[in-house]
Amino acid sequence: MVLARPAVEEPAAGAGRGASRRRRCMTRDGTVSIAIPTGVLTTGALGLLTKSGLTRMSAEELGRRLLVDQSNVRVILVRPADVPAYVDHGAADLGIVGKDILWESPGAHYELVDLRFGDCRLVLAVPSASKLNGPETWPPMLRIATKYPRTTSAWFEARGQAVEVVRLHGSVELAPQVGLVDGIVDLTATGRTLRENRLRIAAELGASTARLIANQASLKTRTAAVQSVVSRLREASGLDR
Repeated sequence: MVLARPAVEEPAAGAGRGASRRRRCMTRDGTVSIAIPTGVLTTGALGLLTKSGLTRMSAEELGRRLLVDQSNVRVILVRPADVPAYVDHGAADLGIVGKDILWESPGAHYELVDLRFGDCRLVLAVPSASKLNGPETWPPMLRIATKYPRTTSAWFEARGQAVEVVRLHGSVELAPQVGLVDGIVDLTATGRTLRENRLRIAAELGASTARLIANQASLKTRTAAVQSVVSRLREASGLDR
């Protein structure tokens, strides 16, 4: 399965097109913009920025304003799934985003650093009473609900299993309870939500942590400014120890 985590991932084929659209992030001389996600990674991302000495702000302050400039850093708060788009199209030089989002949105960016926070697992979960376990127990066709259709399809395809993927945007845990699907593929940190919905883990698809991604043009043309920020984030993550 293509869930490996290389240190730097090459951009998708044809990613060099549309460079003019990505110049917007290069118009602020000396300012490096960073897109960070709403939700569970916000606190960790802001903590990392504070520890690195790049900026200091609370989640409440950023949540009210969504865009904050401090010194030579601009922080932009966006939905997790939108972080790659902001970076790819040049609205941000850098982005902090979960690996699970990158599995679904490979995009035209470079993946630079595993930031080592926001640990969770992408798992296949089935009802506690289900007989489904390993591949030998799977029927000819599985129906699976998930917010991660691309990753789910690729994982089952790699195992020669036919699967119908039902894409949902919320309350994925409910789908098996009403007979919509055989199981779900979703993120879990502790497994608590799965247990509360009478689900158990049947397989693990991959492990996800927060990653630092970079706009291609920014990394190549604003090397000093962007690499300075990257180095400070790496150090704050404990990667240079």
